[in-house]
Amino acid sequence: MILALLLAAAPMGGALAFQDTGGLDRAVAAFTSRPIGAEGGARTAIDSRLRLALCPTVALAWRTEAHDAVVVSCSGPDWRIFVPVIRPAGPAAAPATARAPVAAKAEPVIRRGDPVVIEAGSSGFSISREGIAMGDAPPGGRFLVKVDDAKAPVQAIALEGGRATLPGWGE
Repeated sequence: MILALLLAAAPMGGALAFQDTGGLDRAVAAFTSRPIGAEGGARTAIDSRLRLALCPTVALAWRTEAHDAVVVSCSGPDWRIFVPVIRPAGPAAAPATARAPVAAKAEPVIRRGDPVVIEAGSSGFSISREGIAMGDAPPGGRFLVKVDDAKAPVQAIALEGGRATLPGWGE
């Protein structure tokens, strides 16, 4: 379900205009039918330090069927944010589908400081990079890898000791 709201904010005094986060908070509250901090509503207000480009029409949708977050997005200029929602506690919060029991925490196969080879590819195409793990990760767990010439660390998924893949390539 997508709800489009018009959130117009006029620039003040010729200064660069940014999206009004208070208006986005009100839109999320209207979308969830719950105020900020209430069960079913946004956990907290959207950070007022965000400098999102002004958007004439904002779209709101649930992130998943579990209604765990609201996706607030703009298609021109392109941006989107995720607003976490407070889920009800207790048996009423359990989804209708049965879930497998939670297994004990798996032992990490990659530890902070380990050298890691990140691999990604498909038939006829593959790439790999070497880096250093910035945290521990069990098989299938996400962690950050510092690659020498990259400004920011790269997110990877642990496969086995010393090997990882990029999200979306080995899942």
